Amino acid sequence: MESVVAALWNSLELGVLLFLIAVGLNIIFGVLNIINFAHGALYMLGAYAAFTLTGLLGLPFWIALIAGPLLVAVLAAVVERVMLHNIYDRPITDTLLLTFALLLIIDEAVKWVWGTGIHIVEPPEILAGTFSLLGTQQSVYSLFVLAVGIVVGGGLWLFFTRTLAGKVMRAAASDRKMSRLVGINVPLVFTAVFALGAGIAALGGVIAAPIRAISPGMGSNIIVESFIVVVIGGLGSFPGAFLGAIVLGAIHGFGSRFLPELNIVLPFIGMAVVLLLKPQGLMGRSAI
Repeated sequence: MESVVAALWNSLELGVLLFLIAVGLNIIFGVLNIINFAHGALYMLGAYAAFTLTGLLGLPFWIALIAGPLLVAVLAAVVERVMLHNIYDRPITDTLLLTFALLLIIDEAVKWVWGTGIHIVEPPEILAGTFSLLGTQQSVYSLFVLAVGIVVGGGLWLFFTRTLAGKVMRAAASDRKMSRLVGINVPLVFTAVFALGAGIAALGGVIAAPIRAISPGMGSNIIVESFIVVVIGGLGSFPGAFLGAIVLGAIHGFGSRFLPELNIVLPFIGMAVVLLLKPQGLMGRSAI
């Protein structure tokens, strides 16, 4: 029973962390209709921002939690205007190649600025303890991860369904030409969406910094997991991102504890099963 509880809690923690990364990827695809390979690099920049602000500058973790995503969002807005702005109407292979090139460029830039070593970030003292859960000891920080995931997920849902800005983004995703005709500044909307998705990815990086090793290449690793999440949940589906993340978290959480010898391939097996039974993903593709 204790093993099941521990596996379930680990599944939830990892699932929420994957959701924070994959939901930004899905938002960008749902509105801009591009598959952003550089998304993992933006997550990595969030983690390095947390290390720089807390470890090198000595600022509180809570400052990094706000400043890190904002800095990455601003950088992403500049990248979108300079590099991605003119390729939205070109074949999808062009955006794949360009964003993959961005991933490699950012990865090399990280090595040049921060080196190739591994860095760590200490969690805030208030989140450094443990608590008892049905006979198991779990970290308080994992509760914080779950809370952030719930707040972000609920906040995004309210933003896209209840605010004017969210409805404008949904309109631009549904019909770009009609949106222009009614006076919506579609290029500005696209820049805002890309910055929003990047900021959420960076938030995931800041959250992951105290529980994951920070090193070059971590963006390449997480982007594979993110794509598995969106394939399982449904490419372009906001609720699908959450469901896919929870499913993949469960695959990792229970697989690492009960089938450790197969844990590496289990996510790909799960993705293959979904593709065979429901190619559009568990939640299908929907407008955000």
